[in-house]
Amino acid sequence: MNGQKENYTVNLEVFQGPLDLLLYLIRKEEVDIYDIPIARVAEQYMQYLEMMKILNLELAGEYILMAATLIRIKARLLLPRDELDPEEPDPREELVAALLEYKKYK
Repeated sequence: MNGQKENYTVNLEVFQGPLDLLLYLIRKEEVDIYDIPIARVAEQYMQYLEMMKILNLELAGEYILMAATLIRIKARLLLPRDELDPEEPDPREELVAALLEYKKYK
């Protein structure tokens, strides 16, 4: 992996720092996912890619996976409990697995 990934910083009212730290804090429930404007995070990342003028599919793919995980968790938490499938695993467990996999390559 190149060092450019480490330069990307999420800048929100409730959080400033690397995306993987944001995901970790959400998983630990230290940052409320309801306070995270995911569209703004995506917009900032697209600006970062444009500014860096990179076409690194692996880096972009990692971001898309993390953003999709955030969206899925937020969507599940917004649904009323009776509409959720009780047998469906907690999406935060998938986030933990994705973060562990991400950490192997970082």
